[in-house]
Order: sequence, then C-alpha cells, then structure tokens
Amino acid sequence: MDNQTTEKKSQTESKSIFPGGVVGILGGGQLGRMLAIAARRMGYSVHAYEPQPDCPAGQICDLEVNAPYTDADALKKFANGVDVVSFEFENIPRSAIETVSEMRPVHPRGEVLHICQNREREKTFLHSNGFPCAPFRVVDSAASLAEALQEIGTPSVLKTADFGYDGKGQIKLDAGADATEVWNRFRAPRGVLEKWISFRAELSVVCARSTDGKTVAFPVSENQHSHHILDLSIVPARFPDDVLESATRLATQITEALDVVGLLAVEFFLTDDNQLVVNELAPRPHNSGHFTFDACMTSQFEQQLRAVCGLPLGSPDLMSPVVMWNLLGDLWNNGEPDWNVILENPRAKLHLYGKSEARPGRKMGHVCVMAESTEQAIREIETMKQRLTH
Repeated sequence: MDNQTTEKKSQTESKSIFPGGVVGILGGGQLGRMLAIAARRMGYSVHAYEPQPDCPAGQICDLEVNAPYTDADALKKFANGVDVVSFEFENIPRSAIETVSEMRPVHPRGEVLHICQNREREKTFLHSNGFPCAPFRVVDSAASLAEALQEIGTPSVLKTADFGYDGKGQIKLDAGADATEVWNRFRAPRGVLEKWISFRAELSVVCARSTDGKTVAFPVSENQHSHHILDLSIVPARFPDDVLESATRLATQITEALDVVGLLAVEFFLTDDNQLVVNELAPRPHNSGHFTFDACMTSQFEQQLRAVCGLPLGSPDLMSPVVMWNLLGDLWNNGEPDWNVILENPRAKLHLYGKSEARPGRKMGHVCVMAESTEQAIREIETMKQRLTH
C-alpha cells in the first residue's frame, strides 16, 4: 500500500460515536437546527458554536456557544465538550477548523471546506479532475479581466473568488463590457470569470459518504429559482433517466475524489443538449435537499449525522413525489402569514426556522407538499402562494 493510499484510508477510518455522544456544530443557522433535530431524535446531545446569540440551531441544542470564529480559546473549550464536529455552512475560517481538528474529528475535513469555500479552488479542483465545468479564468485586476474576456468571450459572468451565495457577488457581462468599469464596480481583490452557460434546468444531488468510504446519493432534485434564490425543489426531477443517472454518478465521483466524510451537495446546469455542467459544490446539507426531511426514508440531516458519527448510512429512498417551497421574509410584509393556508393541506409539512426578524429574501422556513405527482404538488403550492401573497 503506497503512502497516498495509507493517508486516504486514515482520513476515512474512525471509531463510531453512538447515541449518547455529543455532536458539535459550527454554525447556528437553519441547517444546523435541522441537524440538531435529527441528532436529538436519535439520542445525541448537541452543542452549537455561532457568533450571533439566539441562533436557530441554538434553540434546539443543549448548549449554544456565542463567540467569534477567531477566538481560539472558545473554540478549544467548545471542542473539549463534544465527541465529533461538523459544520452547516462554508463561511468559516479554515483556522477555526484547524483549531478544533487538533482536539476532535471534524467532518468533512478542513481541506474539503478550503476547496469548496473558494470558487477559484473549487473550479480548479473540478477542472484538474476532469469533471465538467464552465470554462473559466482567474482574474485579479482590470487588465487580467480584459485578457480573460478575450479568451472566454461574452456572455460571461464574473464571480467573487471568496464567499457569495444566492446570486451575491456576481456580475453578468455582455458584449462590449468595459473591463475597467466592471472591475471598479466589482470591488473584490480576486474573481473568477466563467463562460455563461445556456441551460434548460438546474439540478442538484446530495451525496453522503461515511467514514468507511461508502456512498449513498439522494434522488436528483430539479430546482427552480426566483431572483437567484431557490424557490422550488421538485422530486423526482422531470428529466430522462440517463440524465438523472449521470448526475448521480458525477456527484458520487466528486464526493469520492474530495474524500468527503459527511455530505456533499453538487449543483448542475443541464444544457439544452442534455449535458451536465457542475456549477457549485457545498460540503453540507443543502437547501435543495430539504425535501428529504419529509419524503425520504432518511433525511439529509440524519444522513449527515450517521456519516460523521461513523454509523451505517440510511436508505435515501423516496416515499412520495414531493415539492419543496422556500418561505422568504417577503411573506411577512403584511404581518404573520395565515398558516392555515398551508396546514389545511393534510400532505403539507411546514418548517419554520425560529428566526427573530423577517427580511425580504431571507429564508424563514420551507414547506414540503407530498402528492400523487409533482405536477399536483406544484399546483397546490401555487394556490398557497396566491392566497398568501394577495
């Protein structure tokens, strides 16, 4: 066995952490909240580490630690009180992961976070491993942007290398774009210029990988966005089987290539000629996987728990066609929504995240509607939307 194989094996092998143990979560948002719900149901204690007090995850956890991610002493104290650590979003400094990793296992490992929290590193990883992604160039000045525009052409999209989600940190460039004007408006030290991909749909796959290297993928989700924010996730996705099989295979291969323990969500563009292009990676539960909470044998959150604790993975089987609808803060414009509009549907499941302030575009909760078909579920959600917004 060569050194590389030995290293990879050591990264995936670990002792199981059984119910009764303590799970630590870095990040206190709704994804951490739903992980905590899954963990509490299975008999684990849960501690959340989040800079802001009264976070959605903290409301469910046994302990909420409020301190900056730069506070090494607080991180060490937090790590000392748990058996294993995972995270619920990417915007955590790698230094925080490294501090915690010195004391407790962190899944996925810090290198996975390091790659996925930066578009330059993410695109480079995908390209170097032969996974389909849009042609791109890394830029750090108006001059390099001008050169990249010559190579990539227009339409294209300039994205910040670091951070950015729900369409933030992006500028679409069309023919005649002035590199200097765009760069001055961009206001970031480094970016990635990508060729604009004309697509017919956006798909995603959440894949779980356990400490023993076994992988399980959830059904492919068909995602519809509004103003760059996910609106609906439709499962089963309404595309040919060979497309769905290719998406699942690619997501599994990427998860294995990254040596993930935990979850990896892979977002795809499906082009007009049915080709898949990887758009983004997220090493955590994903908004488009919320349907699993109600419609699958095992939710993505329970699967994350099982994976990071070294337990056997559960079945991802879909029990019913389902559509998930994101509830944004805009619904609260005229006060608290009338939840009877949703709850009078006996096959609708309402999830609210416990956020104290509703703001336009802020994800406040979601609804899953199960039905005989996705088309029926979509119709029922559209009726809900009309009644709640008029």
